[in-house]
Amino acid sequence: MENKKPSMDLAIIGNCQYLALSDADGSINWLCWPRFDSEFLFCSLLDSEKGGRFSIAPPEGGKGSQQYLVNTNVRRTYFESDKGFFEVIDFAPRFYANNNYYKPTILIRIVRPIRGEPQIKVQCNPVYDYGKEHCRSFVRNGYLDYEGAGDRLRLYTNAPLSYIHGGTPFVIDKTHYFILSYGEGIDADVSYFCEDMLQKTISYWHTWVKHCFLPRDYQAEVIRSALVLKLHQFEDTGAIIASATTSIPEADQSGRTWDYRYCWLRDAWFSLAALQKLNQFEEMESFVNYLRNIVDGMNEHGGRLQPVFGVSGESKLTERTLDHLHGFRGNQPIRIGNQAFEHIQNDVYGEMILAIKPLFLDQRFLGNQAPPPRTLLLKLLEKIELYHNAKDAGLWEFRGNSQVHTFSLLMHWAGASAALEIANKKHYLDILPSAKKLVSKTKQLIHEKCWNDSIGAFTQAVGSEHLDASLLMMINLGFLSLDEPKAHQHINSTVEVLSTKNQLLHRYIAPDDFGKTENAFIICSFWLAEAFGHLGMQDKGREILEKLIACANPTGLYSEDLDPNDLSLWGNFPQTYSHVGLINAAFVLSKQNTPTIAGEEY
Repeated sequence: MENKKPSMDLAIIGNCQYLALSDADGSINWLCWPRFDSEFLFCSLLDSEKGGRFSIAPPEGGKGSQQYLVNTNVRRTYFESDKGFFEVIDFAPRFYANNNYYKPTILIRIVRPIRGEPQIKVQCNPVYDYGKEHCRSFVRNGYLDYEGAGDRLRLYTNAPLSYIHGGTPFVIDKTHYFILSYGEGIDADVSYFCEDMLQKTISYWHTWVKHCFLPRDYQAEVIRSALVLKLHQFEDTGAIIASATTSIPEADQSGRTWDYRYCWLRDAWFSLAALQKLNQFEEMESFVNYLRNIVDGMNEHGGRLQPVFGVSGESKLTERTLDHLHGFRGNQPIRIGNQAFEHIQNDVYGEMILAIKPLFLDQRFLGNQAPPPRTLLLKLLEKIELYHNAKDAGLWEFRGNSQVHTFSLLMHWAGASAALEIANKKHYLDILPSAKKLVSKTKQLIHEKCWNDSIGAFTQAVGSEHLDASLLMMINLGFLSLDEPKAHQHINSTVEVLSTKNQLLHRYIAPDDFGKTENAFIICSFWLAEAFGHLGMQDKGREILEKLIACANPTGLYSEDLDPNDLSLWGNFPQTYSHVGLINAAFVLSKQNTPTIAGEEY
């Protein structure tokens, strides 16, 4: 019987044009080209037979040891066998050249022998039409040509093409280079091209990391999370997606399988806010251009801002299922598209004001030629006023339960508070009265209608008796301060009701459209750690944070959920939400936020 605990020994590589996942067995088991939400070429993650793969491994198979080259998105896998040792370097080229970022649809794999006479077996079997068809391959002069994937797909290499085409093992006595290219021809020497791309890509990531502001503690974990967030921005438009994958279930046989390869505006704001903590602002400027185009099109969608869009701003993300694929460990359905584009989620207006706030108030942006997006601010604030106490699907996207969700009200307050700060500092007298009024009446509504005295907590929605871990953000966003009794009551009640056996947190425990949730939602536990820090309980917060750090996979990555029984990772991978949570908690809980002894070593 198959072991229930899933393998999430995966690493992500990418260049802000595409994302790929690699397994410790030497295979690229997830790759969508030419962009994040395209059809996949390799998807053995969801079906080992029909999904296709690009594998470089010992002939007898087996797992290697994965790690990233320090402070980069370049992955190294080390293999040991009876015949010798070798390593595989995988990366997506990215660097700055000719006043632009070079980010081609090219995947490079470098195989270096280390000791002995190791053998490898190379299998490159791309698919198309979501795994319904396998590409046909042909040996050409210096490359393999694949037909069926829609654009020119070629594998360039200095390895024997006949061995690769036939899946025949061969000894490696020198470095071998593999360039999988989509739509781009390679006319340079393969070895020179790959080594040049590798050094430039390593240099790019090292420079990007050096420009990050870091907390004193947990630096390695924060850097890895920051690198993950960076990869999830589709640089061409500025969109930031939630995750690289679709249909890895939240829990085994739960039916909770979603396509996360799209831009949730809320998730994008969370990612941007975390990157801004790190002193990375380029991503925010790109996203604001994406947002402007979306807001300009609101009238075409009933005047509302939908919660999720495609990476080029596509508004219609029709959900369908792929019944011909086996699914991750047999989990169905496999979904393409996401019905959430039809949902009403009113929290997005406040989050978008928070996203653009630095353009108005951060001195570093005030020298830009483009003025702050004042019209955009006005439109978003008007929407908060219009949908102030309207029902919606909420943060967790309930498909059959519309309520006045407390989280949406919290984000109305946060967005209006940001607008009020902007209006005061920029002397926007037309914005000032409405922003001030919204802050006051939203705060009053939350305290009067969402607090439950008998439970001792703010509840999920007006009139509800259910608790919701997202409301820990009341503390993290400053709605509840350290000296407010309700803050301590709320966090204690939330922990008591929503904790799992390993002191992790469920999002909520009330049944939803799919029954009761089983696994812990990772970002909720990070929110809890952060909230303890804000309330002056650093030791409690660090205990949770360090437990979560120990739950990361071997390359330091997280998916969306944790099984509270065996602490295995479930859900789409990697999940930006989870990495955002780590960054925020690390900044609050780092010892740099507490007084240091004179002369103490950094």
